[in-house]
Amino acid sequence: MIRIAVDGMGGHYAPQVVVEGAVQAANDFAHLEIVLVGQTDALKRELNRHKVLGGKIVIEHAPEVIEMGESPVSALKKKKSSSIGVCIDLLKQSKVDAVMTAGNTGAAVAASTIHLGLLKGIKRPGIAISTPTLHGISIAIDVGANLNPSAEELCQYAIMADVYARSIYKKKRPSVGLLNIGEEECKGTEVLKEAYKLLRESSLNFIGNIEGRDFFTGKVDCIICDGFVGNVVLKMCESVIETAVALISRELKKNPLSILGATLCKPAMDSIRKETNYEEAGGAPLLGVNGIVIISHGMSSAKAIRNAIRVAGEIVSQDLNTHIIDAISTMINPTNNSVRKNP
Repeated sequence: MIRIAVDGMGGHYAPQVVVEGAVQAANDFAHLEIVLVGQTDALKRELNRHKVLGGKIVIEHAPEVIEMGESPVSALKKKKSSSIGVCIDLLKQSKVDAVMTAGNTGAAVAASTIHLGLLKGIKRPGIAISTPTLHGISIAIDVGANLNPSAEELCQYAIMADVYARSIYKKKRPSVGLLNIGEEECKGTEVLKEAYKLLRESSLNFIGNIEGRDFFTGKVDCIICDGFVGNVVLKMCESVIETAVALISRELKKNPLSILGATLCKPAMDSIRKETNYEEAGGAPLLGVNGIVIISHGMSSAKAIRNAIRVAGEIVSQDLNTHIIDAISTMINPTNNSVRKNP
């Protein structure tokens, strides 16, 4: 049985939606046990509205809540018994196998980094998202944890993304691309130029720089970027998809003929919506920390919460961190912590 600690108070719609998603996960995945962490009375009240099959949900009390707008580090210091803090502490004590939160991202990253520490050889953690493309799923890292990574840290992101793509999505030799303002090696900041050299000399399947237009084409399996750019791209893509759906819906309702066409196209539109829906991916792993931590969108629905919990279970089952440690130790030169060159 895999135990997942779920931050019951994290997210814009907590605890109602979080509890609903946790119940869905408990009922759908027999190998998972959910530990709901938060204010006991509030969580019990929500649980009583649902039917849980079996005894696979338990509650761990955490009296304090870190709100979405709070400063992460100061909030963690002031609120020692916050729901996210208790979740991370349970993981540190090996009382659970993974943590899932839709709460304050900065607090989740800070708590994980400070209290769990980093995997051997890793300098900074990164948030990895699974994004649908024309050619299957691609991994993008980082999308918000590290705003100013060094060239070495970007290369470590590439190693972790490569492991993630191979372990979870069974890609035999994932291609890696560095997100930049142009495909030429000379483009970008000094950090990106140095990262390009390191990646080119590594044993990864590095194909070079890619541009923003390549994000959804499936040109590469692993998209490497800093947390600032990655987060902006992620949020922009969410808006573009929502806007496109709204515009298409509006146009299709303008006259009887277009309404008929919309009816005929509905199966195809539903399929596209499902492929581009963040709810299907559910959550993004914080790669590089010494534990499995899944971070979900603050606006997550119950379905997204359910799938984030599923992802946590899958990563635990695949023993992802062990594979990352092995890859880092193989590809990083222990004498200077630099990336080993191709032989």
